[in-house]
Amino acid sequence: MKGTSPLGHGRAAGREAAAPARLERAQLVARPRGEVFAFFADPRNLERITPPFLRFRITTPGPIEMRPGALIDYRLRLYGVPVRWRTRIESFEPERSFIDVQVRGPYRRWRHRHDFLDAAGGTEVRDVVEYETPLGPVGALARRLFVARSLERIFDFRRQAVAEIFGPGSRTA
Repeated sequence: MKGTSPLGHGRAAGREAAAPARLERAQLVARPRGEVFAFFADPRNLERITPPFLRFRITTPGPIEMRPGALIDYRLRLYGVPVRWRTRIESFEPERSFIDVQVRGPYRRWRHRHDFLDAAGGTEVRDVVEYETPLGPVGALARRLFVARSLERIFDFRRQAVAEIFGPGSRTA
């Protein structure tokens, strides 16, 4: 078929998408895994660990039951522009991990895996975010110029907020 890749995925040959960008973070939280997981598994706590400049708000009426297939709606501002974002919980393993994926929002693709591991002195919280920006080459340029840096800033804030919430002994792993 004309205009598709040899694999039939609908992209013209030579115009395959670049590999997703990846952000990885790890943090030791000086509390038991069950307590730490419960905090992160409550979507309302996301507002507490998101920087104020995003004006982030959950718009899904609560309480929100975390389970595979659960949908969560947010409102925020990216670079001053109002954005609606919807994620779906792809997997949920109590006290171990969960994955949220973007259904609608600013990214072409967003997949955020949260892992919780027993560690000496508490719980290691690991985040792995794989994302792609929209708009082809323009989006790739935006990612290199400011999107990646902005995500680093957001996760830096998150690390500090989590350390303050859970107290002494919490640090970057």
